[in-house]
Amino acid sequence: MPRLVPAPTRIPVPGGKTIDEYVGRVSTGEAGVSVAHMVAPPGWDEPAQTPEFDEVTVVLRGVVRVEHADGVMEVAAGQAVVTGVGERVRYSTGPEGAEYVAVCLPAFGPDLVHRED
Repeated sequence: MPRLVPAPTRIPVPGGKTIDEYVGRVSTGEAGVSVAHMVAPPGWDEPAQTPEFDEVTVVLRGVVRVEHADGVMEVAAGQAVVTGVGERVRYSTGPEGAEYVAVCLPAFGPDLVHRED
């Protein structure tokens, strides 16, 4: 039977970014996949990470910068990027900020992201 998700769960994070999780460990208890809508302010960045999940990021507005072993990729509105398990990446935005949807397989978890200090 289909399950309605009436509203996302807001996950608090520092730095002005908002994460609204529709499906995942926090909102629905789902460990296999997470789907979250994110809004990152201008100039936002986070530490590099080497996650234990694949991530598909679909950019809706602005640009998401993805630093990786071979350089930097700029993912603009209307584009997507796929990063793999164990791949070291660092996400940031430019002066316009960004709005995007992230799908993680298995679901995102703070113990699975392995952010650097």
